[in-house]
Amino acid sequence: MELRSVEELMDLLYACRGARPAGPSGGAVDLHGHALRTAALLRRGRPADKELQVAGLVCPVGRLLWPGDPAGRTADAVRPLLGARVARLLRRHAQAGAALHDDDLLRLRQADEEARTAVFDAGVLEDWRTVLELVAARNARLGAVD
Repeated sequence: MELRSVEELMDLLYACRGARPAGPSGGAVDLHGHALRTAALLRRGRPADKELQVAGLVCPVGRLLWPGDPAGRTADAVRPLLGARVARLLRRHAQAGAALHDDDLLRLRQADEEARTAVFDAGVLEDWRTVLELVAARNARLGAVD
């Protein structure tokens, strides 16, 4: 599966509302709320890094579509739309012990972990549409040059 538009991605993110991850790490974490909190934490820490924020936002898509093996598939699904960096962050985020010296990956993991227990108003998904469109448009321009 490849995501071809921000609208498709938004639909999947909306579908995460009320969904819980499968398996022992699932628990009471709502994928939709977790995604919003992760992205909001990344926005607070790195306001100019839209790709990092988007990586935090789209992490749960794979857990919804492919409960047993989400990491690589999520990265492959979003790469055509959101670019190589977002895909790389998603792929490495799920790998235990992968590049802990990578500041971006470390921030993503910290935000992901903090978002599991943090309680704050992270806004609504629609607030992220413009950011997703900006990252997708930037990736489309870069892809046309490559």
